[in-house]
Amino acid sequence: MNRQDRADAVDREMAVRLLPEEALTALGHWWAKNKQTCPDGTPQAHAVAYTPARWAPTTPWPAGLASTSHAGDAHISRAEVTAMVADALQREAFREALVATYVWGKGKSGTPGGSGPFTLQKILAAENLLDEALAASVTALRDQGAVDAYTVLHKAVPQFGPSFFTKFLYFAGQALPAVPGPQPLILDRVLSLRLRPLAVAVGRESGLDPDGTVAAWVWAEWDWTPHRYSVYLSFMHAATRQLAGTKAWQPGAAPDLLEYALFSGAWTATG
Repeated sequence: MNRQDRADAVDREMAVRLLPEEALTALGHWWAKNKQTCPDGTPQAHAVAYTPARWAPTTPWPAGLASTSHAGDAHISRAEVTAMVADALQREAFREALVATYVWGKGKSGTPGGSGPFTLQKILAAENLLDEALAASVTALRDQGAVDAYTVLHKAVPQFGPSFFTKFLYFAGQALPAVPGPQPLILDRVLSLRLRPLAVAVGRESGLDPDGTVAAWVWAEWDWTPHRYSVYLSFMHAATRQLAGTKAWQPGAAPDLLEYALFSGAWTATG
């Protein structure tokens, strides 16, 4: 059995086992503490702080973001980003949608000349390459679904990696009236590293990956393949259905609530 075969086997085993009991318990405790801020079973009220002045060179700047002349910090919620993206997509202002999702994703870590604004400037400088990729990804998302849209953006634009283009796809999926297949979710380094020790534990217990090297390969810290994104979406949506069967989780909660909970550190597998 080669490495890919072993990885596929671990994925299948994870799909059967899903979240262990300790994860269900921890997520239930997290929900009990956070249900007041997510009353509708989604993380749309989840807001991040950002410093508008640090993004001063960025254009186009969405009207829904605080002016870059604003003194101090501002806050932006997922719901507000979704509204901005919906408006931008209606006008085919794909760069505006990207900027809104990128600023939300970076939050206060975007410092003058730092990785946030500087990298975004390099992405925006791709001009036609970026415009075509964003437009094509939205079309793919609307017509074929999240994995096809991910495939369009994967390695399409220099500096624009999955940690941030999945944020663009996530908010586009929230903004569009309907998306075929599973809703897109954010996949970044934090979430990948949440699932890696779970894969390590499954691989060790099943004998498919005794030393955890396969888990470390597939749940790397960046540049996940479209196949890995498909596996991630399948697992997260199935785990959401698993949680729905417990009394400790919000009935009918959306899969992005689980994404938010895991990102927030509600539970970390020990692997």
